[in-house]
Amino acid sequence: MSDTDYYKILGVNKNATNVEIKKAYRKLAMKYHPDHAKGDKDAEAKFKKISEAYAVLSDKEKRKHYDTFGSTGFRQRYSQEDIFRGFDFTDILKEFGFGGTNFFTGRGGDGRRFSFGGETPFGTHSRQSQARIKGSDFVYELPLTLQEVATGTSKTVQFKRAEHTEKITVKIPKGMVTGKKLRLAGKGEPGLYGGPSGDLYILSKVYDDPVFTVKEYDLYTNREIKMSEAILGTSMSVPTIYHKELSLKIPPGTKHKTMMRLSGHGLPYMKGKGKGDLYVLVRVNMPKKLTIKQKKLIEELADTGL
Repeated sequence: MSDTDYYKILGVNKNATNVEIKKAYRKLAMKYHPDHAKGDKDAEAKFKKISEAYAVLSDKEKRKHYDTFGSTGFRQRYSQEDIFRGFDFTDILKEFGFGGTNFFTGRGGDGRRFSFGGETPFGTHSRQSQARIKGSDFVYELPLTLQEVATGTSKTVQFKRAEHTEKITVKIPKGMVTGKKLRLAGKGEPGLYGGPSGDLYILSKVYDDPVFTVKEYDLYTNREIKMSEAILGTSMSVPTIYHKELSLKIPPGTKHKTMMRLSGHGLPYMKGKGKGDLYVLVRVNMPKKLTIKQKKLIEELADTGL
């Protein structure tokens, strides 16, 4: 189940509207519902899968979490019970023309009893365990500057919880690059019937920076040198994210778009010690127009065989 593709199961693309998702589910339900595919165990299994896909993709919050965390991450956050919570498939299937059918386990329109391995939509939980329902998780996308990722910071986040607005201060550790998450236990939607609250996930999104681009924990920047400096060699000053300049030696004969590495001057790892690297892309600035003196000197160099 960890690699389940709900979009593929329903035969829709990831940009499908709710109307398109419902239409796709209706078409498949008409084909695989046990009232139509009598005695076909494969059809019953298929019906269970398409119903699970519909339960996720037709729910705005569950679909967002599925798209954000992927199939594996989604199943780590949602049990089978969570997936089907809040859905009255009896009414939905009645709308599709399956009058009187009790979803997953019950009697069909012809009075025949069917089930899927004896399970309810929530799995094989007891009645007592089903009474305690965990609240839904929240995902809060937090924008950060590159400097904040490099040094760590504290941020105040505000979100709606249980019909009221809540504000909390979150300590952001170093190295929280785009896509990294912090889990704040119990800060999600309150549970039902004495169940635990869901969790709040702080999801990092790093702003674009005018000087550096980021790949994981490595930083990349561009520097220009003159043609003569590329031939003869030189030294240049390179900025870092930590507001200090480094001296980079450019050897003679450096080619255009040479990539040079400054080890350990990238972003700190979020877990563990150490940092990524800083890469400098050296661009040789070729003049588009020469002065008379420059042209003469270049011609003299050409005569020497250079």
